Amino acid sequence: MVVLAIDLKAILKMATTFRAWLLLSAVGTLTLVSSAPAAIHTTKVKSSVDKCKPLVIAHRGASGYVPEHTLGAYALAITMGADYVEPDLVMTRDGHLVARHDNELGLTTDVATHPEFSDRFKTKTIDGHEMTGWFTEDFTLAEIKTLRAIERIPETRPGNARMNGIFQIPTFQEIINLVKSLEISQQRPIGLYPEIKHSTYFQGLNLPMEDLLVETFRKNGYIGSSAPVYIQSFEVNNLKYLKTITDLKLLQLYESNPSDQPFDQVVAETGLTYADMAMPDGLKEVAKYAAAVGPDKSYIIPRNQDNTLGEPTSFVQDAHAAGLKVHPYTFRAENTFLPTEFRSKDPSKAAIGDLYGELRAFIATGIDGLFSDQPDKAVAIRGNCMHS
Repeated sequence: MVVLAIDLKAILKMATTFRAWLLLSAVGTLTLVSSAPAAIHTTKVKSSVDKCKPLVIAHRGASGYVPEHTLGAYALAITMGADYVEPDLVMTRDGHLVARHDNELGLTTDVATHPEFSDRFKTKTIDGHEMTGWFTEDFTLAEIKTLRAIERIPETRPGNARMNGIFQIPTFQEIINLVKSLEISQQRPIGLYPEIKHSTYFQGLNLPMEDLLVETFRKNGYIGSSAPVYIQSFEVNNLKYLKTITDLKLLQLYESNPSDQPFDQVVAETGLTYADMAMPDGLKEVAKYAAAVGPDKSYIIPRNQDNTLGEPTSFVQDAHAAGLKVHPYTFRAENTFLPTEFRSKDPSKAAIGDLYGELRAFIATGIDGLFSDQPDKAVAIRGNCMHS
């Protein structure tokens, strides 16, 4: 077995905050397996994790406590009791899957402090939107590994920002290795919930992710609908293609603006919108290729003009009638993300409100799972869930 070396200097820096200490206690006693081929186990993975309700999906890891999409964020989420960890996946120039919310690196890494990469600063059009920065598809994995993660929203999460510069950008294989290691110490199954980012864009660069993702899962023993896996996307055609090559569970994501179109549908000029897909007939069409839907929370309980929660819609019932599970996103504890009635009186951006109140309102609608940046709070309100 190949053992992943842990940087002692990084660990000591991590221990400067209580939350990082929790992470250290979780990771420091583990034998982490590296991404070397010898470490891949092909034994078929099955689990009863999906018997928990609602499922708790750690959104980008425990990203409310540790910079998102880092091994630290995923490890902490698992020790907090999350059923699944969610890595967003993008591609490197040399064809490796790495975890970043977007292929633009400037918001979540220290790439701007690397003068050797100044010539990679570019303006591109991604899914119809112009973006300027540094992009994963212009870097090899070896170059990506010289970068370090930083907090995306430091004004809202200053505690996370104190851990800037500690963590590398992980590959998908490294995340799988971490999950398998923690399954041993936690003595329970832990699911993987990757999102394919910008599928049409990467296909246009001859860097498609779909087959590589399925093959990576296969090599690690994740095969069939009983595996603790969901593959998610905001696009449609890549999910339909995945349905033809794998029995792993698929989830159709819905953008927050129902009038938007999945980008592949924009390219194909079909006119299909997320609003169409949220109607009863639209959900029945989604059920032909997906096992679940991941709507923005507003599809389930919209907000009133004063930012309080409104009345629940029929979305959950309609999805269930179509045979679909419902996993809405994203539940966050900071005031800036909460409905007005659940905000604390502290006016600061970093102030924590009553996430429990919002969670109770949505759980009452019958949702089957939820994405949260603070998975410990969702686990606490759900109560114990025994995994056989």
